[in-house]
Order: sequence, then C-alpha cells, then structure tokens
Amino acid sequence: MDIRRTILWMILSFSLLLLWNNWQVHNGNPSLFGTSPAATQQAAPAQTAQAPADTSVPTAAAPAAGTPAPIAADSTVPANNGQPASASEKVHVKTDVYDLTFDTMGAQLIKAELLNYAAPDDKNQRMVLLDNSANSVYVAQTGVVGAPNGQSYPTHLTPFKLVSTDHTLAGDTLKVVFESESGGVKVTKTYTLHKGRYDIDVQHTIQNQGDAPVSPSLYLQLTRDGNDPGDTSAFYSTFTGPALYSAEAKFQKITFSDIDKGKSNYVKQADNGWIGMVQHYFATAWVPTESKPRHNEALRLSNNLYAIRAIEGVGTIQPGQQVTVDSHLWVGPQDQRAMSELAPGLELVVDYGWLTIIAKPLFKIMTWLHALLGNWGWTIVALTLLIKLVFYPLSAASYRSMAKMKQVAPRLQALREKFGDDKAKMNAAMMEMYRTEKINPLGGCLPMVVQIPVFIALYWVLLGSVEMRGAPWILWIHDLAARDPWFILPAFMMATMFLQIKLNPTPPDPTQARIMMIMPLVFGGMMFFFPAGLVLYWCVNNAVSIAQQRYIMHKLDKETAAAAR
Repeated sequence: MDIRRTILWMILSFSLLLLWNNWQVHNGNPSLFGTSPAATQQAAPAQTAQAPADTSVPTAAAPAAGTPAPIAADSTVPANNGQPASASEKVHVKTDVYDLTFDTMGAQLIKAELLNYAAPDDKNQRMVLLDNSANSVYVAQTGVVGAPNGQSYPTHLTPFKLVSTDHTLAGDTLKVVFESESGGVKVTKTYTLHKGRYDIDVQHTIQNQGDAPVSPSLYLQLTRDGNDPGDTSAFYSTFTGPALYSAEAKFQKITFSDIDKGKSNYVKQADNGWIGMVQHYFATAWVPTESKPRHNEALRLSNNLYAIRAIEGVGTIQPGQQVTVDSHLWVGPQDQRAMSELAPGLELVVDYGWLTIIAKPLFKIMTWLHALLGNWGWTIVALTLLIKLVFYPLSAASYRSMAKMKQVAPRLQALREKFGDDKAKMNAAMMEMYRTEKINPLGGCLPMVVQIPVFIALYWVLLGSVEMRGAPWILWIHDLAARDPWFILPAFMMATMFLQIKLNPTPPDPTQARIMMIMPLVFGGMMFFFPAGLVLYWCVNNAVSIAQQRYIMHKLDKETAAAAR
C-alpha cells in the first residue's frame, strides 16, 4: 500500500467534493454540508385532512413607501370614528436598538433599522432589515378575518389611527398603539418595545361593537420578496426564506422555489411554535401564544413575493365583549441566547445542519472565551488552540506516522526501483518493511478523518455567528465576517500549507508531487473570498500543526539517534 497515494487521493477527493458542492449551490440545488434547506429540513409527518386555510386573508402585498395601499375588491373600509378614511401615514419610532417605521395603513411594521449593526455594503449606514421600498419588500403584518360575506374586519389593508403619543423610548418600555373599526369589530394593536431588546410584545384587543356574536380569527404574517440579502456570497451557501418550528417536526425551512412549485412540506396545524423569515445573520419571527391551535401557511403572493403566516381563532365574542390576544415579534440579529429565551427552538435559525450536536458546544465555548478575552478574533485563536490541545494525541500519532514514512522514503524508492512494474512483489516488500519498522500505513490518515467533523462544525459556527459581523481583530482586520481587505491572512495560509507539504514525505511520482504543490494555491485562492474569521482559524490551525509536527519529528529523530548508538 502506498500511503502517500492514499493521502493524495483523499485531498483530491475532498477538493472535488468542495467544487461539486459549490456548483450545486450555484445552480440552486441543496448543499452537501447541511446548510441548504432541502438537506437539513426534517421531513414533516404526513398531514391529516384539515379544514382549508381562511382564504379571506388579504393577499395584496404592501405597496412601496408613499403609495396608497390597494384594498381587496370584496372589502369595504368604513370610516374611522365617523370620519372619512385618512390616507396612509408613516409613524417613526426610535429606541436604543431600533429606528422603526409603521404605516397607519394596517398598522404594519414596514421598516426596521438596526442601530447597532452596519449595512453590508456601507459601514456608515445602519442595517435595514425590514423595508418597503422600490428595491425591497419585507414587512410584518397582522389582521382580523372571518367577517360575514359583504363585510370586512380590520386587516393589514385597513386604515388605522395612531392613538399613542410617545415616539422615542425614554424608560424601559415604549408602547405604540393603533386602533381601527370595521364590520362592527374594533381592533386595538399595541406594540411594546423594550430597552436593549429585539423582541416586541404585540397585543391585539378585539372588541365586538355589533349586536350579534362574532367568531373572528387573527393572522400574524411576514411578507418578503425572494431576493438574496446584500451580503450573499457565491463561495458559500446560507439560507434565505421562510421557516417555522413546532414540537411535532422541530425546525423546518421552506425554499422560495419549493413554494413556487407547490412542493413545500411543513406542519400546517399546530398549537405551539413560531413562524419566521431567515437570512444570513438576521431573522424575523412571529411567536403566537402557546397551546392555541393555529394554521400555518407559506405561500406565493405574486411574482417574487412570498408570505408565511399563522392564523388562529379567537373564539366567540359576544356583543359588547372583547378578547385580548398576546404574541411576540422578533426583528433583529440571530442572537441565540435571547432567541432561546423568547421561544423554544427559535435559536435554531442559526442552522448548523447535521453537525449541530458538535457545533452548539463549540459556540458555547466561544461565548465563554469571549467573556474572558473581550475580542472575537482572539477568541477564534484561543478556541483553535484548545481544539488542537484536545486532539493532540491523535495529531501526534498522525505526525509520528508521517515522520516515520519520511524516514523510510529512500528505502521505499529503492523498492520501487528494484521491483519495477511487479506491483505484487513491491507491495509485499513494502508491507514487510512496515511491519519491521512498526509503521501503520493509515496512521497519518485516520486521526485526520476523526477530526474532520469538528473542523466542519467549527466552519459553520464561524460562518453563521452574527457575533463575527462587524467584529474587529487587530490592525487591518476590522470585520471578521468580511474578507481580508489586504489578503494577508490568505497569503499566510498558503505559505503555511506549502510548509506543511515540505514537512511531509514527497511523493515519488512527479505528477503527484506537482498536484500536491498546486493544492495550497487552490485552497488559498478560495480563502481570498472567505470571511477573515474563517481564514484566521485555518492560519492558526496550520501554524500550530506545523509546530506540533516539527516537535514530533525532532523527538523521533532523537529517539532514532539514541537507538542507533
């Protein structure tokens, strides 16, 4: 057996796997590493026959800012408080983390600027998550449906009136209150914003002002176009689209393409969980009240416009009575700790795929290290050192095997020259030499194979953690989530890979040797476009590996010299 040939084929196979994966992602197919929705989505159990969704939910999209909202053809919008319906107005509200814009047409949340996060394409501008402009549609909507034929209750296409007066957070909370009446039902929406938090309490008070009982339903909806966010990269895959969670099927993602094709598969009836829209680093989610049955829908509203919503009945409301329904709205970064406190499974929007069982503990260790070090760059360095320390026994066995292989390389070459094309005799002689020298031909491969899942899991942790976004390290690295502006780290990575190749046995086949020398250029070239945090990890990993390998080789040389005396 030729161990060098085996290692070379392993490297070549892994390289081809990466290239094939990127080609698949580029063509809209699932990723092989678990970040693609189709690959990681848990199959939902077969749905039993259920009542169809309430088709009275308006499906007209929110218009561009400044344009009057269209009203469904079968809807009638009564005057508010006896006055003619007013035109759509924008209400601006600011907290320490938000700059929000509400539209009185439907009391929709149509814009959310995150004050603590910069825009992906302009560090001097704030990150805009929700938006309603000519270039982007991404809004949070609610409404009440279930009115008798010919009537309409307040929906996201019904004019509301702002009744609160405060527009800036002064204490710990700020309430933004809207009211509207239609079809004999008055709806009061109360958004409660909290200091330093990205979860918004949303309360709907539904009052029956008619003279007959009503049985309305409340819907919570997120509407978004199918465009990729501004920081999308062609070199790695991240998910953008609807998602939901239920105790029955856990975390499920739905691609826009599956919605277009009518192939989306998800839990439609539940009494728990949440619905949301996910993109790299950020997410929005509606969290209805637990233990209340609701119907989930993911649908296409129009060309390149989609929605996910939950519809729940509020029961029968007698004349003069009212019902209050509480829910929560998350609009912000994928903060795993805060999201897990808000709702079970909400932190799963940071999707590590099939390696979640390894990735989650790694992220917890990272947060612990960051609490000590205060810098995410040094956290990556420290975490890499810890991983190398844990795997040192395996690495030592691997480096020791490769060092022995390098020592016997001249003897292997002599065997090749002696037996020529007689493969059987040459392999027999090689195996005899391995037994004599106590060399395990696979000793350099197996330890590396064991570590691969950990390395891939750490890759996804670094790629998916919003904490890396905008986080500086030292000197020229001002954002660990962006590529190295001076390409110093990728160049250092290529240099360390060349040095590692020089430390390993040289393949006797000139073609193999040339391919080995090309590999650093291939991997290093890819890293020119990867986030600096990922490249930093590989640089530290390579540097420590070289130091460990040099130490093992020096130790083995001393042992060999001592044995020869």
